[in-house]
This record gives sequence, C-alpha cells and structure tokens, in this order.
Amino acid sequence: MVNLGGGGGGGGGQVAVAQIPTSFGHELRACLRCRLVKTYDQFRESGCENCPFFQMEDDHERVVDCTTPNFTGLISVMDPTKSWAARWLRIDEYVLVCIYMRWGALTGKFAPGCYTLAVSEALNPDLQNICEEEHVPYVPPKRV
Repeated sequence: MVNLGGGGGGGGGQVAVAQIPTSFGHELRACLRCRLVKTYDQFRESGCENCPFFQMEDDHERVVDCTTPNFTGLISVMDPTKSWAARWLRIDEYVLVCIYMRWGALTGKFAPGCYTLAVSEALNPDLQNICEEEHVPYVPPKRV
C-alpha cells in the first residue's frame, strides 16, 4: 500500500501497488483489460491488481485468456492520479463503478505499476461479459 493523498472516504488515499515485472524477457504479459504488465508467473501467483474479478490466481487457462504477450511499449506509472502519461493512456480514468468491497479495491484508480502502451488483442466475449457484470469499463484495442 502507498499513500497517494486524497483523504475523503474509502481507503484514505491508500492504493495497492502492482508488482514490478521480475524480468523483461519473453515471459512478459499484459492484462487485456487494464494493460498492466507482469510476468506470466506473477499473474499466475497473484492475478491482476486492477482486475481481481478475473480470478487469475493459480489458473493457467485464465492467465492465458486474460493476458497477452503481444503488446507495444512499456511505461512505469508511480502515481496514476498525477501522471500526464497515465492521463494520456487513460489509466487514471478507469472508474470502478461498483466498489469491490469483497476484493478490497476502494480507490477507483489503477494501481501504480508497469503498463503497456497498447495491446493487439481483445478480451474474448465471455471475459467481456464478466466486465459488464462487474460494472467495470472495457475498451477494446483500436486495431484488432
């Protein structure tokens, strides 16, 4: 957890920080919804900090379905609420409409971490339905 200021309600400005990739080789993958970048092993061990509803932990098939090794660029975002790059990538705009008390996501913002500039694949329809059921935005890539 890190304090990003804010105060007023919820987590008092406390935000979970996403894991930093432990290597930068061919094992990197990006979440197809939020574009968070970690290694396959990290997604399998702890899932996606921004998309806990995908339940990737200990599920090889779910990690493969929710992430991709095909992405462009990499950027590190320390404070999504103040970063111009986060605004440009819309990392600061994803609002979690139904606060996930059961998941502990109280901020409505993405976790600080490493993100890709773009993914080249879309979530499959079943996973898009999960996003809809959870009332979280999903924006497919411009060129699929």
